[in-house]
Amino acid sequence: MALLVPGGGCARLAISHPAQVSRRTAVVATLSPPKRDKVDYWVDATSSFFEPDSRPIMLYDGVCNLCNGGVKFVRDNDKNRRIRYEALQSESGKKLLRRSGRAPDDISSVVLVEKDRSYIKSDAVLKIMEYIDLPFPQLAFFLQFVPQFVRDFAYDNIANNRYNIFGRSDSCELYDN
Repeated sequence: MALLVPGGGCARLAISHPAQVSRRTAVVATLSPPKRDKVDYWVDATSSFFEPDSRPIMLYDGVCNLCNGGVKFVRDNDKNRRIRYEALQSESGKKLLRRSGRAPDDISSVVLVEKDRSYIKSDAVLKIMEYIDLPFPQLAFFLQFVPQFVRDFAYDNIANNRYNIFGRSDSCELYDN
């Protein structure tokens, strides 16, 4: 076997004696019942949110002026009240974030939580558009053909600068469902 050395030369490696292999075996691991996934725990812990009312829940940053404007826009265009609202900063919002596989203090994205699934970033925006009145479901249909990485890139650029551009409230806005 040859080995490259600095300066362009080679050096020869030799192995003098092969290693001895023991034929004895030992137990190195045991199988145990799988641990419950944290998300599964939070799905169970928040299932009561969907028992009396199966409408999806839109999680939003309650101190963000852009986010509050978005909630007002959705409410104005949701005549049949198909969506509920919860601030990310609320205790319920934190539990629903965990249900969605996110950290409870992650306020970086709007999240739409349905009974069986959660959507984040641009996917959440498109899904919310499907729930509200015309022409937004049709617009969401066409926007789904824009690659997700492009949609999320645009979403992240706006989300990361939302306080600088749109400002921030001193208190958390809450909306009636």
